[in-house]
Amino acid sequence: MLNNFTFEYPFVFLLFIIFFICNKFCKPKGISIYFPNVMMLKKASKRSNLMVNSLKFLALISLVTALANPIKEDDVIINSDKGYEISLILDASGSMSEYNKFGIVKEIVEDFVDQRKHDKLALSIFADFAYVAVPLTYDKRSIKRLLRRLDVGIAGKQRTALYEALFLSSNLFKSSKAKEKIAILLTDGMDNVENIPLEVAINRAKKYGIKVYTVGVGNAGRDFNPSILQKISKETGGKYFSANTIEKLKEIYLIINKLEKSEIKTDKYVKKTYYFQYLLGLALLFLVGYFFISNRE
Repeated sequence: MLNNFTFEYPFVFLLFIIFFICNKFCKPKGISIYFPNVMMLKKASKRSNLMVNSLKFLALISLVTALANPIKEDDVIINSDKGYEISLILDASGSMSEYNKFGIVKEIVEDFVDQRKHDKLALSIFADFAYVAVPLTYDKRSIKRLLRRLDVGIAGKQRTALYEALFLSSNLFKSSKAKEKIAILLTDGMDNVENIPLEVAINRAKKYGIKVYTVGVGNAGRDFNPSILQKISKETGGKYFSANTIEKLKEIYLIINKLEKSEIKTDKYVKKTYYFQYLLGLALLFLVGYFFISNRE
C-alpha cells in the first residue's frame, strides 16, 4: 500500500540542505555580555531551548513536506468490452467414469473458467437427458462450485443425449446480444436418444450465431463418431478436436482459449489523493507552540 505514495515535487526537499547550511554558517552576530553564574543560566534554559528547537524543526519538516505535495496514486481501470458468451456442454454419461475421464475433464474446464475473466459462461450436462446446470452468468464461482459437485450419473448412465444437449444449450443464447457466442461440446459417445434430430440441433445453433467447438474424448470411431462432431463444428463455424490423452485434452482447451480470446478495451485513469493539508495543519500547531514557548521565556 505504501508503494502508492509519492511526492509531486520531490525537489522541494533540497530546501533542507539550504536550511542546514544557513543554520550553520549564517548565524546573526550580536553583542556578547558576560555576567556571573552564566553556567547556571545555561543549564536552566537548556530544556526550554531543546523544546523550542524541536518545535522549529518539526514545523520546518512539516512545511517542506507539504510543499513537496505528498499524494497517493491509485490506478482506476474501466473495462468497456463485454467479452464473449460461452456455453460449456459436458458429457456425464456412464462411459465418462472410465479412467476418471469426467474428473479430469472437470479440472481442465475449471482452469478454463478461471481464464475467461471477462466472459459470461454457462454449463450444461447430458447423459440420458440434457439439462442446463448454470445459465449464462458472470459468476464464475457458482459455475466452479457446481462443477466440483457434479459426477457421472447425475443425468443417468445408460444413454447419450448429445443432440438434445446442443439444442438445449443453444436456447440459452435466444435473447443474447453478444457479438461472439461460443459453445464447447465435449463427449466420449454417440447420440442414442434421438429425441432431437441432428439437423434441428445444428440449425438451432446456427440460428443464434453460435460457433460450436466439438471435442471427442477417447478413440475416434469406437467411442465417438468423428464425422458427426466434424459436421457440427464445420456447419457452425467452429473446429473439431480429438483427444485420447490428458495432455491432448489440456492442449485443446488452451487452443480454444487462444482462438477465442476476448479483446478487452480498457481505459486507465490515475486517482490522486492529496495529503498536504494535514501537514500544513501540523506545521501550524508546531509554529503556535514555538511562538508560545519563545515568548514565555
